[in-house]
Amino acid sequence: MTKPIIHAFFDEPTNTVSYLVADPETKRAAVIDPVLDYDHKSGKANVKSADAILAKARAEGFTIDCVLETHVHADHLSGAPYIKVKTGAKVAIGERIKEVQKIFRPVFNAMDVSGEGSEFDILFRDGDRFSIGSLTGEVIATPGHTPACVSYRIEDVVFVGDTIFMPDYGTARADFPGGDARTLYHSIRKLMALPRETRLFMCHDYLPKTGRTHYAWETTVGEELDRNVHVHDGITEDEFVKMRTTRDATLAAPALLMPSIQVNMRAGQLPPADANGVHYLRVPVTLSP
Repeated sequence: MTKPIIHAFFDEPTNTVSYLVADPETKRAAVIDPVLDYDHKSGKANVKSADAILAKARAEGFTIDCVLETHVHADHLSGAPYIKVKTGAKVAIGERIKEVQKIFRPVFNAMDVSGEGSEFDILFRDGDRFSIGSLTGEVIATPGHTPACVSYRIEDVVFVGDTIFMPDYGTARADFPGGDARTLYHSIRKLMALPRETRLFMCHDYLPKTGRTHYAWETTVGEELDRNVHVHDGITEDEFVKMRTTRDATLAAPALLMPSIQVNMRAGQLPPADANGVHYLRVPVTLSP
């Protein structure tokens, strides 16, 4: 089995980990969950994080063929369009993006959004296979955090998106529209059924309140089964659902929720410009009595 070359890029402002994954034999590569640097206070964005990935690819002689999104992120804007422009890479996501678009299109009155996922180049179904050079990849549907969440198994490693976090931090929230804690539990158990030595790579890391003082994003199925504080082996489905539901009720919305959803359901593109040529992000306002 050829082992993929993996380079991780951590964006501390959004606690996001992006990956450059390459085949050592053919030098073909994929980028997973790239970040667009965005300052919500000023409305200014830049491509520093994406450029770091592209620079590493150039230095290693890699050719980037695809961008793999694990889901429509609610905490950062995607850098996929920039990487596509620079490399010609196709942008892929799970086919249930259609459901996510249909949920949020009316929320933002985003009538340009297709509702069919056509903004993306590839829509993956559960079990679909793909290649990165001579590397073999498999799509594992892992809904629960969102309906469209997928994990990518590439040879002996799995990129799990927001399905699960490092063992000392736990699991992803499941209270976004279309999310479901019970569904998330079954998705996690699907991952936990893989061989114990399977390496897992997180999409995010947040430092726990006690213990670890450095960011980390790689673990194994065995470590998750033995030590995950939310869903280690022995926690029942009902126990998990009660914990997750109770915890989610206390969580604030992510700081970049509104801009992230609008951009990422469009495959990372900004909403269409107004007549003055400026792109605007909408914030639905609800006035409570």
